[in-house]
Amino acid sequence: MTSDQKENLFVLIKSLSKSEKRQFKLYVGRMGSNLDSKFLSLFNLLDKLNVYDEKIILKKGFVTKQQLSNLKAHLYRQILISLRLNPSQQNKRMQIREQLDFATVLYQKGLYNQSLKILDRAKTIAVKFEEKYAAFEIVELEKVIESQYITRSMSNRTEVLVQDATYFSTQNHISSQLSNLSLELYERLIKAGYAKSDDEFRSVTKFFLERLPKFSFEDLGFREKLWFFKAHVWYSLLTQDFLSSYRYSTKWVGLFDEQPDMINSHPVFYLQGNNYLMESIALLKYPVKFREILKKMTDTVNSEVFPENDNLSALVFLYDYNNRFNLYFLEGNFKEGQEIIEPLLSKVQEFKGQIDEHHVMMFYYKIACLYFGSNDFEKSIIYLNKIVNNKKLKMREDLLCFTRLLNLIAHYEAGFDYHIDHHIRDTFKFLLKMGDLHEVQKSLIRFVRKLGNIYPHELKDAFKKLHAELKQYEQDPYERRAFLYLDILSWLESKIQNKTVAEIIHAKAHLINRKDKHPTEHL
Repeated sequence: MTSDQKENLFVLIKSLSKSEKRQFKLYVGRMGSNLDSKFLSLFNLLDKLNVYDEKIILKKGFVTKQQLSNLKAHLYRQILISLRLNPSQQNKRMQIREQLDFATVLYQKGLYNQSLKILDRAKTIAVKFEEKYAAFEIVELEKVIESQYITRSMSNRTEVLVQDATYFSTQNHISSQLSNLSLELYERLIKAGYAKSDDEFRSVTKFFLERLPKFSFEDLGFREKLWFFKAHVWYSLLTQDFLSSYRYSTKWVGLFDEQPDMINSHPVFYLQGNNYLMESIALLKYPVKFREILKKMTDTVNSEVFPENDNLSALVFLYDYNNRFNLYFLEGNFKEGQEIIEPLLSKVQEFKGQIDEHHVMMFYYKIACLYFGSNDFEKSIIYLNKIVNNKKLKMREDLLCFTRLLNLIAHYEAGFDYHIDHHIRDTFKFLLKMGDLHEVQKSLIRFVRKLGNIYPHELKDAFKKLHAELKQYEQDPYERRAFLYLDILSWLESKIQNKTVAEIIHAKAHLINRKDKHPTEHL
């Protein structure tokens, strides 16, 4: 038996909607003699199975073990052809490629003028929607046709084609360099998180500047500007320059505001831009601006102009829930935030084939923070343990570190003193192993270690002392990242003032929401 997770054909069939399955059967029906073909029998059988099992398939008798591999490959291809013909799956890129295929067929039949007309229309669409790789391919085919059939339709035809080819080649080269840089910076951000030292800052900056291509910004098109802004967002986040990440993510989203047609062509980039704009706003702690951007993105996603497919549905879910969590944290609405936990977990199951483990663990961390902020420390520990006990986890190193620190504090708050020494040792070893033992972490571990020897009437003074000790690191370029993942200062202020964490954050949000006082208003 093969695992259903590894059987690509089975996973593909299970991903089909009812309308897509109906269209596939209609597509097969139009093939006439294939109505009762073996691959349709295999399709119907796999559609009914809950788990892929070759024994059940072979028992039906319509295919032998030797034939099964080829039959599966044939069925897989036919499903993809059917999906490609589905209007709901069509986008500008596919339409341009289709026109290029039509033009190639006409060229091969010797119908050069007809081929060139189709290529000219396709090139116009490709240029309009910034599909410059396709545009370059179109020009190359135009050059092939012109090289054996001179149309004489215009005296400078060769010169125009050479200029087009040079332009698209240059733009594609710049785009490739910027997209490579963007991807490499994003990988560093996901793996290691923010720069933790001067050495890391210098390393990231050197890496960024050495790979940033030389060009005139005015010569860039939509696509090249998009990659340029993306690379700057990742670099700004890596170096904790959050005003800069806000500035460049605003420019990123601004490209779509200036050219709304591009939302339909590049919906993933539109969603990503809004997500990182909101992440930047969250890091700058500006709730009112955050709510404004979230509403604008939600309205666009729910409008008729926004395309629909399985990939986009998964991304919309991720970004919507991630940012709803962040808004609850910004405003201190921890109790209210608990209302989305059950629907979130249900959707995690619904999209489990499209969401990687990193994002699931991120949600667990946010759930743990919600429960912590609501003083439900036992439930917070349950979700933190899901992360700590995940041995296959691929997650940002700094998030793993602060998961363990939050777990330590949650155990103290829950009154689980009998395990506290064990957790202190484990956390200390983990931080040493990760090379992430900075002053904030050291102070917290020293404090928790001493808690057992502090009398109840001395606790408030101990909290005040720790607060003063940590407060000095709030603006430190490398220590402050601790406060981005774990609002230790608000927790300490809640202990000192005998208030809930939610009340402390509520009060801070009220002050921050004054637009004239926020740094983003001066950009």
